[in-house]
Amino acid sequence: MRDASRVEFYLEGLNCAACAARIEEEAKRIRHVDRASLNLATNVLAIDAADVKNHEQIMKDVSGMVKEIEPGVTVKILTGKEERTGFGGSAGTREAAVLLAGGILFAAALLLRLPNDLRIMLYAVGYLLVGGRILAAAGRNLIRGRAFDENLLMSISTLGAFAIREYPEAVAVMLFFRAGEFLQDLAVNRSRKSIADLMDIRPEYANIKTPGGLKRVSPAEVRVGDIILVKPGERIPLDGVVEEGISAVDTSALTGEAVPRDVEPGSGVLSGFINKNGVLSVRTTREFKESAVAKILELVEDAGARKAPTEKFITRFSRYYTPAVVFAAAALALVPPLLIPGAHFSDWVYRALVFLVVSCPCALVISIPLGFFGGIGGASKNGILIKGGNFLEALAELDTVVFDKTGTLTKGVFKVTRINPADGVDENKLLEYIARAEYGSNHPVALAIIEAYGKKPDGDGVKGYTETPGLGVEAVIDGKKVLAGSTRLMEREGIAFQPVEEAGTAVYAALDGKFIGSVVVSDEIKEDAAAAIRDLKALGVRRTMMLTGDSQRAAEEAAKALNIDEVHAELLPHQKVAMVEAAQGNKTSRGRVVFVGDGINDAPALARADIGVAMGGLGSDAAIEAADVVIMTDRIGKLAAAVRAARRTRAIVWQNIIFALAVKGIVLLLGAGGIASMWEAVFADVGVALIAVLNSMRAIKP
Repeated sequence: MRDASRVEFYLEGLNCAACAARIEEEAKRIRHVDRASLNLATNVLAIDAADVKNHEQIMKDVSGMVKEIEPGVTVKILTGKEERTGFGGSAGTREAAVLLAGGILFAAALLLRLPNDLRIMLYAVGYLLVGGRILAAAGRNLIRGRAFDENLLMSISTLGAFAIREYPEAVAVMLFFRAGEFLQDLAVNRSRKSIADLMDIRPEYANIKTPGGLKRVSPAEVRVGDIILVKPGERIPLDGVVEEGISAVDTSALTGEAVPRDVEPGSGVLSGFINKNGVLSVRTTREFKESAVAKILELVEDAGARKAPTEKFITRFSRYYTPAVVFAAAALALVPPLLIPGAHFSDWVYRALVFLVVSCPCALVISIPLGFFGGIGGASKNGILIKGGNFLEALAELDTVVFDKTGTLTKGVFKVTRINPADGVDENKLLEYIARAEYGSNHPVALAIIEAYGKKPDGDGVKGYTETPGLGVEAVIDGKKVLAGSTRLMEREGIAFQPVEEAGTAVYAALDGKFIGSVVVSDEIKEDAAAAIRDLKALGVRRTMMLTGDSQRAAEEAAKALNIDEVHAELLPHQKVAMVEAAQGNKTSRGRVVFVGDGINDAPALARADIGVAMGGLGSDAAIEAADVVIMTDRIGKLAAAVRAARRTRAIVWQNIIFALAVKGIVLLLGAGGIASMWEAVFADVGVALIAVLNSMRAIKP
């Protein structure tokens, strides 16, 4: 999670995508800064600077840099308590007033019968009123060597229109450009608000029990072990265990599950759950910064820093696209009048000005990050945490899905279904030896055997306990060497044993080198597992695999029931990694390999796959840390939902790209041919950007 070396700033009033890109690049150049990332969807600039001992200097450097690039933006250090405001309020009112005044002057000059000098003066006053800010910004950026931005392009094009006496179009272009920016800012902030509302799961307060009675405090002030009271309708503020009370809790904000969960004394609850009907006393088990809701919010906000390949491509593309169009416009203004007989210089200058108006890539630079962030926010509402736009885009290209078996495709709830003592061995004695040997293990199979034993195993007399992942355990019990584990363990020790034919996981036992019997433990397949496999195949997944450390027979029966293409059993952790690597070697050129596991035992395979998906990660630190995607419940069917969300988001992003480039390309050609005017050029700039931003908002739908 975040460490103490990170400083986060909220850039209030930042709506310019090009400015955001420059701020991010300049932040990376600040002394001592190791990493900087600006999330335009949240207006948060995150800076990692381990060498900076206090925040004051970095605040000064960032504020100065932001003021130089975008003077109207206010920089605040994020503390978690501030209110994040968007475009609106007094700033929005002032902008609307300027546009109204400019529109009145423009209409008066255009429609009233006035002397020519007065009409030109009204055009000039209206132009300066509406465009003064843009002209000033263009001048500042030109002095600082930042020539190719939308301010300079609009300034050159409209001043050029004044120079060739196209006064109405000069004012109209500036007026509609500012109006388009105004509407675009409103749309961007509406999109941000929709994402914020979607993730509005942060508790505002906690009712802590004190000797003097209840006290309402910030969740950050509650310590581990404190008792908090949660009334009906309130959001549980911190992770904890119910001490008193019985109630139902709404977990949908974290898991996407609509059915409430019943809780009672001893039940674990997480921050973000909503108490439905009873009063609960909860003993906290984590501080707020480590709670489930804090981790989820952090992951979703940090996801904007991991940009998808499409985002990176558009950023690079815009750096070359705008200068190329500017130089093309210059050539269009100068070359034809010199080469074409009878060509009028003013006509070709006008065509070049249309080129300049069209060239701003704001539609792409703004809408694409919003699309990816909206897709991530929508998935999180459905209980699916995707750690970045890069993983969201990769999910849309699944080729092979590799599943762990236990706890992923099966419930992971084991029960002893058969005890097979060797000749002359008492059944209860066999179970006792295995239970005492497995006492130090937390593996689900070991826990099932201990439960079947019926009482707490006697740990006295157990020495030299050793557990080998994928093989089993070894211990000295009352002076006798006991082995309990898989066939591999028996074979490694050279012990002759009787193989088990029943389906399930068999645990073989030996006492002082002699086989004494086996215990069969069975797991149950999840109800939605077969449907999940069908859904993935319907989505075009070419290959499904199951990897497990269980017996070959148990694995094959589960794979047959689920219609999984390949199954590999009796694997050690490093062999699972090797199988994932083999799958990566057999995938299609653009396909991705996903490994789905529990996020704890399968961490190496999760890390090695193109995308690691952790199941049932709710409250599990290991799951959240190890995986690229975390499904917050045990429902494997949500993997298909994640793929659908990724593909819908990708489709929306490419709709914006194709639409913006197509419209701009058509208007550029029409402008060069003298057919399109500045009116069409303004639509191709701000109109297209507005439509693209509104289209991006569709990705927010869970």
